[in-house]
Amino acid sequence: MAAAAVGGRGERLSSSSPTAAAPQVDAGKYVRYTPEQVEALERVYTECPKPSSLRRQQLIRECPILSNIEPKQIKVWFQNRRCREKQRKEASRLQTVNRKLNAMNKLLMEENDRLQKQVSRLVYENGYMRTQLHNPSAATTDTSCESVVTSGQHHQQQNPAVLHPQRDANNPAGLLAIAEETLAEFMSKATGTAVEWVQMVGMKPGPDSIGIIAVSHNCSGVAARACGLVSLEPTKVAEILKDRPSWYRDCRCVDIIHVIPTGNGGTIELIYMQTYAPTTLAAPRDFWTLRYTSGLEDGSLVICERSLTQTTGGPSGPNTPNFIRAEVLPSGYLIRPCEGGGSMIYIVDHVDLDAWSVPEVLRPLYESPKILAQKMTIAALRHIRQIAHESSGEIPYGAGRQPAVFRTFSQRLSRGFNDAVSGFPDDGWSLLSSDGSEDITISVNSSPNKLVGSHVSPNPLFSTVGGGILCAKASMLLQNVPPALLVRFLREHRSEWADPGVDAYSAASLRASPYAVPGLRTSGFMGSQVILPLAHTLEHEEFLEVIRLEGHGFSHDEVLLSRDMYLLQLCSGVDENATSASAQLVFAPIDESFADDAPLLPSGFRVIPLDTKMNGPSATRTLDLASALEVGPGGASRASTDASGTCNRSVLTIAFQFSYENHLRESVAAMARSYVRAVMASVQRVAVAIAPSRLGPQIGMKHPPASPEALTLASWIGRSYRAHTGADIRWSDTEDADSPLALLWKHSDAILCCSLKPAPMFTFANNAGLDILETTLVNLQDISLEMILDDEGRKALCSEFPKIMQQGFTYLPGGVCKSSMGRQASYEQAVAWKVLSDDDAPHCLAFMLVNWTFM
Repeated sequence: MAAAAVGGRGERLSSSSPTAAAPQVDAGKYVRYTPEQVEALERVYTECPKPSSLRRQQLIRECPILSNIEPKQIKVWFQNRRCREKQRKEASRLQTVNRKLNAMNKLLMEENDRLQKQVSRLVYENGYMRTQLHNPSAATTDTSCESVVTSGQHHQQQNPAVLHPQRDANNPAGLLAIAEETLAEFMSKATGTAVEWVQMVGMKPGPDSIGIIAVSHNCSGVAARACGLVSLEPTKVAEILKDRPSWYRDCRCVDIIHVIPTGNGGTIELIYMQTYAPTTLAAPRDFWTLRYTSGLEDGSLVICERSLTQTTGGPSGPNTPNFIRAEVLPSGYLIRPCEGGGSMIYIVDHVDLDAWSVPEVLRPLYESPKILAQKMTIAALRHIRQIAHESSGEIPYGAGRQPAVFRTFSQRLSRGFNDAVSGFPDDGWSLLSSDGSEDITISVNSSPNKLVGSHVSPNPLFSTVGGGILCAKASMLLQNVPPALLVRFLREHRSEWADPGVDAYSAASLRASPYAVPGLRTSGFMGSQVILPLAHTLEHEEFLEVIRLEGHGFSHDEVLLSRDMYLLQLCSGVDENATSASAQLVFAPIDESFADDAPLLPSGFRVIPLDTKMNGPSATRTLDLASALEVGPGGASRASTDASGTCNRSVLTIAFQFSYENHLRESVAAMARSYVRAVMASVQRVAVAIAPSRLGPQIGMKHPPASPEALTLASWIGRSYRAHTGADIRWSDTEDADSPLALLWKHSDAILCCSLKPAPMFTFANNAGLDILETTLVNLQDISLEMILDDEGRKALCSEFPKIMQQGFTYLPGGVCKSSMGRQASYEQAVAWKVLSDDDAPHCLAFMLVNWTFM
C-alpha cells in the first residue's frame, strides 16, 4: 500500500524490515520519497522492472539522491511498483472485457429482436399456408395488409428482377436511386428478416469469439452474415474492408472505374473486380458493381454493394474473355461505433456465382453458403481482428520484421499460387501442352516480371540468355480424405512426396549459375527438414514458416548442392476441429538473405472439401477428376462418408512452377510433367494411408450382405444367366453356400452389376468384384462402367451392346480395366448379360470378368 504525501510518495516496509534511521522514515512504517527520487526510480523501472540486489546497490551508488535509502527499502518500492502496474493492467483488461460484454449484450439483444421478427413472420406464413391448403378460395380473397406485404416480400426475394430504366454514369441521380435501393435491401438483410439466416455450428458469441456467423437458407444465390466486435474505429474498419485484395485471397484485382460524390457526404463507386478460379477445371468469375458509402444518423458507416445488370439499370461494365460474369446481390458492411472505442460490424455477402456453368461435381464450391462464409465473410472479420491485434502492440516481432511484412509475404505466396492455377493470358501465360490421360497442364510465361513484380530484379531468377516461368498443374478428386489431415501430412512428411533433385533445381534458380535440369541423376539433395516458425494469425488458422532442407553433396558435380536450401512456406486450414473453406500448403524457394522484396515462385497444394454429407460407412479411394467429369450430370454426385462425418469428397489442386532458360524449356517441361505425375501418385498413396477409416470394415469381409434386395438380385442374376446362355454359372465353391447370394459372393471371378442408363453406374459386386475395383459396396455407386474400361474395352462393349439387348448376352474378349485406386487389372474373358426381374423387365447389366489379376 502506498501513502500519498505532499511532494513525494510513501512506501510501507514489511514487518521484518528494520526501521531506517533516516529523515524519510515516518514512525518506522512509511518511507517518503521526493519527486526527484521517484523520477530516478521510475527511469530504472522502465529499463528493468525487477532489478537484482547488485543492480539496486549500484543504483544507490550512482544516484546521490538515493544514498540515504536502504537497499531493502528500494526493493520494497520496486515490489509495490510492479504490483501497481499489474493492478493497472488488470483493471484496464477488465474494463475492456466489460465494454466488449456490454457491446456483445447489445448485439445479442438486437439479434434476439431480429429472430423474434423472423419467428413471427414464419408463424404467420405457416398459418397462411394452412389456410390456403384447407380453403384454397381464402387465399384469393385475403386482402389484408399483412398478407399482401408478407407475400410481396417473399415474391421479391425469390424474383428480385425488377426492370428499371437504363441509367449511366452521366446520370448521378439515377445511380443514387440504385444506391439507396441497395442500402435499403442490405439493411433488411443485415438487421432484418429479408433472408432466413441459420447460425453456423461452432460459432458461439463471446467477448473473445470471432462473432456470430450465419448462412442463408432457401434464398436465391448463396449468402452469409457475420456480426462481431473489433477494437478499431469505424473509419479504419471501412478503410480495411474496402481494400478487398488485402484480405480476400480469391480476389485478383479491383478497379475503381468511376467515383461520384453524393450530396449527403457519401460516395458512389463503379467497380470492376476479378476473382481467381479455385481449381484448374473451372473458369474465373468477374463482377461489375456499384458500391455506395454513406453515413447514418446514428453515426454508423454503411458500405453497400450490388451488381449493375439490365434489370437494375446503370451503365454496362467491361467484358473480359475467359471470365464468367457473376452477380453480387445487395451486400455490404454496417459499422457502428461502440461506447469507449471500437466498432460493431455487420457483414453480409450475397452472391450468385452461376453454379450451372461448372461441372456438377464442382458445384458445391459455388452453391455452398458455408464456403462463401469461410472465404469472404469470416475472412474479412478475421483480417480486421488481426489488424486490431497488431495495432495493440501485443504481437512480438519475429525475425526482426513487423507483422505487416509477414502478412505481405503470405499474400504474395497465396497470390502467386492463384496466378499459377488460373494462368491468365494477360499475365503472360500461354498453354504449352496438356496430357489428357493424366490431366496435367503445362503452361509457360515469357513475361515473368508481371508476376514477380516490377520492383524485383529478374536476375538471377532469369538469366541473361532469356527465359521465363513454366507451370505444371493438375486436379484430382479425393474420396473420404480430410483436407486438414492430408495437408498436415504433406507439410510434416515432405520426403514422402518431394524429389530432392527438383527441390535443388528450384533453389539453384536463385543463384547466378543454375545447373542443368535434373532427370537422370540418381543422387541429389538429401537431408532432413527443419521447420522454423515465423508468424501466425490470431486464431492460428494460418501460419508462415521457413523450411530448411539440410543438403549434402555426394560428388564433385554436386558441389552446388552441398549447402542448405530454404523454402518460405504458407500453411492454412490444418485444424481438423475447425471449419475451413480449404486446406493449403504453398511454398517458394528463397535464399539465405530472405529480403523483403525477394522474388517468389510459389508451388503447392490446395484441398477444398466438396460436401460433408453423412450416409454411412465408407472406403478410401482417390480418383482422377477428369474421369469423374466424364460421368455426366448426376454421375459423380452421389457419395458417402464415415460415421464421424469426415469430408466425403474434396478437390486437390496441384501446381508447381519452375524457372527456365529458353534453350532448356522442353527439358524443363518434360521434367515438370514427370514430377507432377509422380507427386499425384504419391498423394494417392498418402491419401489411402492416412484415411480415418482406411477401406472400412467391409473391404475384407467374407460374408455377403443380408438385405432382401441383395438376395433377390442374386437370384435374378443366376436365373437370367441360365435363361440367356442355357447353362448355370460355374460356381467356385458350393460348400457352406446356403443361398444364391452366398454362391455369387464367393465366386472367384469378378461379377459386377451396373444400371441401364446412358451413363451406367455400378450398383452391386461380389467380393471378387469389390477386390478388382478396390472399393466397398457403399462407394461402389460412385464408380461408372466407363471409368474402369480402357479404350479397347469401351469399343468392344459398344459394338456388342445391341446384341446384349436383343439376344440377352454376349462374350467379350479379354482386356484391361482400372480400379478406383488407378491400378490396372487384366482378365482373360468377359461375359455380359441382361438381368431380368420377376416380370421379365430389364433390371441391370451383369458382367463376369474371368480369371482376373492385377498387373
